[in-house]
Amino acid sequence: MKGFGMRLRQERERLGLTQRVFGDIGGVEPNAQGKYENGDRTPRLDYLAAVAAKGVDPLYVLTGLPTPLPLDSLSGDEDRLLAAFRRLPEADRAALWHVLSRLAG
Repeated sequence: MKGFGMRLRQERERLGLTQRVFGDIGGVEPNAQGKYENGDRTPRLDYLAAVAAKGVDPLYVLTGLPTPLPLDSLSGDEDRLLAAFRRLPEADRAALWHVLSRLAG
């Protein structure tokens, strides 16, 4: 569970919260929060639900994979880009992926 603890700490820090405040949100003492982040203990589901309600990405904490954004949250430009990409022939999609990977890499 070492990866879990590291990701939990990343989420806490992303939200700008101390261990004490984060532990309060989850209903645990600061020392328990530290043990979760060190991978020494595993939190209960009610703790995870409480911190998720305050903005923690539970899928990321549990698996290391961020929760995908819902499609209805795309901007107008993103929506048009995705629609255009879906209309491309497969060979053009592959070429576009190649260009994007070079630009982003």
